[in-house]
Amino acid sequence: MGLVGAYDDERLARAAVQALVAEAELAPRAGAVREDVTAARWAAQALRPGFAAMAAAARRNGEPTQALREELGFIGRATERSMLRATGGVNTHKGCIWSLGLLLASAALQPESPVDELTATAKRLATLRDRSAPRLPSPGSTVSARYGAAGARGEARAGFPHVRRALVALRAGTGRPDALLSIMSTLQDTGVLYAAGPHGLRAVQAGAREILDAGGTATPEGAAALTALDAGLRREDLRPRGSAALLACGIFLDDVASTWPAKVRVAGPRSAGGSRPVLTPASDT
Repeated sequence: MGLVGAYDDERLARAAVQALVAEAELAPRAGAVREDVTAARWAAQALRPGFAAMAAAARRNGEPTQALREELGFIGRATERSMLRATGGVNTHKGCIWSLGLLLASAALQPESPVDELTATAKRLATLRDRSAPRLPSPGSTVSARYGAAGARGEARAGFPHVRRALVALRAGTGRPDALLSIMSTLQDTGVLYAAGPHGLRAVQAGAREILDAGGTATPEGAAALTALDAGLRREDLRPRGSAALLACGIFLDDVASTWPAKVRVAGPRSAGGSRPVLTPASDT
C-alpha cells in the first residue's frame, strides 16, 4: 500500500476498510458473524470518510488529549449513522468503529512508531472520558455489569492485549483463521456472553483452544474440530463479533506496520530454538 513517512489520512482510512473487508471475507472460520458478506463490504466502505476524519483530527490535535478523545467520539457516532444508512439499519461494524478508530488515530499521531507504542497511545485515549457520549444501556454494558466482562472498552483500556495476541499469531505465519481462534480462546466476548451466558462463553473458548491444540486449522484434526465448533455456533446462533472486531484491528496494525522500517515493526517473542515467533497467552480483558 506504500504508507511511507507521514501517513496521510486517506491511506490510513483505506487500510482500516481493507482490514474490515479481510475479516468479513475470512474463511474458514467458526461461526457466521454476518449473513451477507457483500453487505459487510459496502458497510466497510461507508466507514472510510469517518476513518479519514479521525486520522485528520488526530494529526491536527497532535497529542492524545481530552479534546481529541471527544472529537473522535463525535466522529465515531456520525460514522455509525452513515454505516446504518448504508446497511438499512443493520449494525454491521459498530464494535469496530471504537477499536479501529482509536488505533487509527494513534497511527496518525505516531507514524512509524512501534506497534506497542500505538496500542499504548490508544489505551491513553480510551481512558479519557467522552463527556458528550450518550449514557444509554447496550448489550455490552449490560453484560459487563452482570458478569464483570471487560468488553470493547476494557480491551482498549488494557492496551488491546488480544489484538497484540493476534499480531503474534499473524506474524508467526499461522494464518488469519488461527489468529481469530487465538482471540476466541481467551476473550470474554460480550456478544457470546449476552446470548449464551458464561457456560456458552466457556464452550466457545474451549472449542477454539481445542483447534489450536490440534495444530490449528491446517491440520486434519484441527479442521475437524473447526467444523464441529462452527456447526455448534451456527446451531445456537452464536456470533463471536467481539473476536472478529479485534482480528480486524490486528490485520490493520499488521498491514500498516509491514510498510514501516524493519526496526519499528512488531516483533513477537522468539522460541528458544528457532527464529519464528511463538504464540503466548494474553491475559483476559
